[in-house]
Amino acid sequence: MSEPIYGVVENLAGLLPDIPAESIVSRKVYSDDLLKVTLFGFAAGEELSEHTAAFPATLHFLSGEATLTLGEDTMEAQAGTWVQMPAHLPHSVLAKTAVTLLLTLTVSK
Repeated sequence: MSEPIYGVVENLAGLLPDIPAESIVSRKVYSDDLLKVTLFGFAAGEELSEHTAAFPATLHFLSGEATLTLGEDTMEAQAGTWVQMPAHLPHSVLAKTAVTLLLTLTVSK
């Protein structure tokens, strides 16, 4: 029997351990030459301070509520919020509650 040519994760949230207070945890979900997918879990009150990514990215908020800054714009994000960002856009995330976030980087060669 040949190996499947697809990947399935039945429970993304199950990839993360319990998130300790005052911490951010992450787990690699998938990685190849084109995509890097990482699942993040934020404890309430934790912040990923302003930074940039070298590649275009998407953020998909799976649970919780956060304040998201994209360039000079600040907005509220909650479960279901989906964001597409170009490479090098300054951004930050402040978790108002516990947050689960899926990050996908589109790696260009």
